[in-house]
Amino acid sequence: MSIFNASRLQDKVVLITGASAGIGAATAILFAKAGSNVILSARRTDALKTVTDACVAAHKESGLKAGGKFAAVSLDVGDKQQVATFLERVPEDLKNIDILVNNAGFVLGVEKIGDIAEADFEAMFNVNVFGLIRVTQLVVNGFKARNTGHIINLGSVAGREPYAGGGIYCATKHAVRSFTGTLLRELVNTKIRVSEIQPGMVETEFSVVRFRGDKSAADKVYEGLQPLVAEDIAEEIVWAASRPPHVNIAEVFVLPVNQASPTINYRESK
Repeated sequence: MSIFNASRLQDKVVLITGASAGIGAATAILFAKAGSNVILSARRTDALKTVTDACVAAHKESGLKAGGKFAAVSLDVGDKQQVATFLERVPEDLKNIDILVNNAGFVLGVEKIGDIAEADFEAMFNVNVFGLIRVTQLVVNGFKARNTGHIINLGSVAGREPYAGGGIYCATKHAVRSFTGTLLRELVNTKIRVSEIQPGMVETEFSVVRFRGDKSAADKVYEGLQPLVAEDIAEEIVWAASRPPHVNIAEVFVLPVNQASPTINYRESK
């Protein structure tokens, strides 16, 4: 717990999208350890229950009396109606959200431009960009009314530098970076904080989804180097959220030690 000041996070209400696995799940568990109350949202309700149980266990292990309220609420950020009615399905004592972690996002395929299925690029934009905007708009006016809050968006190295085979995903993450920058500027006259966490290679189910379930192809992405894991990024998110109220960590760019860009990395030979 020494990586952040947990006392600043106790009894805070945190909403995390895409919390059923990977970075979202790890972040929920770490906030639970810090004494926060967490709303876990994702499409996969069975997986959400598993993560919620892990949050309960983590909070109990922490020994903290603060926090400990957890709610799993199904949400497909790509569905306008589900987002519009989301707060109606959140327990009353968790409706005043303090921290929003826009984590939901994914990538499909490595096709080059000209060969990308329209359904794939529509799906990526709908979740990675439109979904993030929808959820932000859902909570930001409440933040403005209370003049407090923290929006933490999950960007990517792909939002800093494009690469071949990532035309749509890179475009969505560039959009996230631009949207986050706009938020930062629009909210400068408030006490609302805005952060973007930009990971490089993180070994989660991300690449399995990209390769449409082909685990062997996904594993090759990380061959010969030690990638980041979900817990590494969760630590950065929770650390940013735990800074003093007058401190805003606007951008965190995190790479494994053997990666320098989307296409520059060092791999040990077998």
